[in-house]
Amino acid sequence: MAGGSAQESGDPGVAAELGLRASHEDRDQVVDVLRVAAGDGRLTAEELDERVGAALTARTMGELAVLTADLPTAVTARRGSAEVKDVVRIEQEGASTRRGEGWVVPRRMEIRSAWGEVVLDFTDAVITYDTLRLDVDIRGGSLKLLTRPGVVVDTDALVTNYAKIKARRSAEPTVPVMLRVEVVGELTYGQVVVRPPGRFGR
Repeated sequence: MAGGSAQESGDPGVAAELGLRASHEDRDQVVDVLRVAAGDGRLTAEELDERVGAALTARTMGELAVLTADLPTAVTARRGSAEVKDVVRIEQEGASTRRGEGWVVPRRMEIRSAWGEVVLDFTDAVITYDTLRLDVDIRGGSLKLLTRPGVVVDTDALVTNYAKIKARRSAEPTVPVMLRVEVVGELTYGQVVVRPPGRFGR
């Protein structure tokens, strides 16, 4: 369990905030941070189970703060880093779009791309939901998904026409799943490539 340094502040304002009652949203945000930490290898499966259980039963903000005190991503940073959207749309023709470091993963994305490339890099993405649905209509281009441990991609529901799906299986099957990416829609004369970091070579 994390240390209790978060509750030892001499600042009356901080102490008062830590004593506030936690909401369901506060608990969910802590659970998200814990899942990301486990996916990065900072927590074992046993530690993740223990802390998630404690987060779901926590009564105050102080009890939640203790659970992430030894992790690099604070709950407050996650909450205020950027607006979390339910749906993000990408429409392009003959262009290239990339989502990279620090982007906030929505619940759903609609991707309409013709003769272009879309790259979604999950390496340092802010993950706030446990599922991302990619609704795609790609013609003559590519969708590249750069994953990390704990991010799995399901392309079983994707309809392909003269197209390819290249997916490399995770080398760390014991890492808890923190994000499941479901790719649906249609791919024509293009390709979907799913690979871990550092493997998008020529």
